[in-house]
Amino acid sequence: MHSFKKFLPLAGAAAFALIASGASAQTAADYSKYSQWPAPHAQGQNVNGMHIFLFAGLKSHGPGAHDYPFWLDTWSKLLTEHGAVVDGALSFPSQAQLDKADVVVIYKGDAGYMTPEQRAMLQNYVKRGGGLVTLHDSLCGPDPADMATLVGAGKKHGETNYTWTATLDYNAVDKDNPIIKGMPMEVYDEAFYNMTFAPDIHPILTVTMPDTPSARRGGGVGKTVPQMWTWEHTVPGGTAPARAFVWMQGHMVDSLEDPAIRQVLMRGIAWAAKKPENTLTDYVPPPPRRTAQRP
Repeated sequence: MHSFKKFLPLAGAAAFALIASGASAQTAADYSKYSQWPAPHAQGQNVNGMHIFLFAGLKSHGPGAHDYPFWLDTWSKLLTEHGAVVDGALSFPSQAQLDKADVVVIYKGDAGYMTPEQRAMLQNYVKRGGGLVTLHDSLCGPDPADMATLVGAGKKHGETNYTWTATLDYNAVDKDNPIIKGMPMEVYDEAFYNMTFAPDIHPILTVTMPDTPSARRGGGVGKTVPQMWTWEHTVPGGTAPARAFVWMQGHMVDSLEDPAIRQVLMRGIAWAAKKPENTLTDYVPPPPRRTAQRP
């Protein structure tokens, strides 16, 4: 007599074998023991590197612009190659992820929109001295004054408050700041001019707004406004000073892929994490392990 098992589809045969052996699916209680086991590290990962969480969003503009998922993919690899331990998501970080992070880097449109619970989590993270980095319109939301308490500035969603894409000429306010070494002084990107600032940010680069149709509509033409800054502050009730690094450009994918700008942003990330500015840019990975050769 032939066994009917050979006529089952592969998945069905596997299920039959599981039942026949007396095995059962793992329960949550069974899985709890695995939480004590260290997860394997990514190949080549510097396990002692700074912990960076990348908070991205869904793509919101046409080709070549606001490609947050592409950034999450490319920068998670880039930062890992430069010695960081990287985590990230297209959703707000969990409490466990915030607890591990030295710095949270946000590239997500209108990240100022948070639930009360998320806002409390992020404020507590800053209170304990956690670093924040925002790129482009990540500091946009319903309450710019509130966002300014976290990263030094905020902009209100829905206002005509942009140049659209244009050639931007930077003015170096702090030209000796090591973060901007090698920074291009001209970029083709987007700038913002109606901002709510904390009183004690440290501007590094400003832009005098060019004459574009949207800048005329919003009354921004000729305004000189910080577009890159650092901010070190202590939140009331906080236990340690917190740092924020902000760059208002990044509308275009090309800006974030520019090798010189990447170096600047990595130095800003390291600064916000309270590490030496060259921690990521000058990281030298260990030589690859030599495999035994057959005789």
